[in-house]
Amino acid sequence: MKKMKKMMNKSIELTIPAKAEYLHIVRLTLFGIATKAGFSFEEIEDMKVAVTEACNNVVLYAYKEGASGILDIHFELIEDGLSIHIKDEGNSFDFEKTANKLTSLHDKTLVETDVKGLGIFLMHALMDKVQVLTDKGTEVILTKQLCRKEEIA
Repeated sequence: MKKMKKMMNKSIELTIPAKAEYLHIVRLTLFGIATKAGFSFEEIEDMKVAVTEACNNVVLYAYKEGASGILDIHFELIEDGLSIHIKDEGNSFDFEKTANKLTSLHDKTLVETDVKGLGIFLMHALMDKVQVLTDKGTEVILTKQLCRKEEIA
């Protein structure tokens, strides 16, 4: 726990092109920050999946095909956790409408499934808090609380 208290109020920002070939930089940065903060390997892997899903949504949907865009990522160590802001200035979407369409995939065949929105479902499943702000562009805020060893037992 001392690591988190010592690093509190620290933040790191990245601005990268909104292209798939740059997303490894985001994952590597997340790994370094989360490791220093004291997150477990499993928690870090969960965060990497959630952050990758949010970043992939920017790469796939935020900017018109052929248009160049940017992806801003802000990692903020908060009290007992990590908050990750993924922001673009591209096309926004109706988050409420998309979230309301999410249904269980149980009892469905592969042909019956629609994987659009699955990334949002994964983010909610893997993170403690997910916020989506859509105004000028889209901002996804993913928060993961640091589990104390005594909470697991």
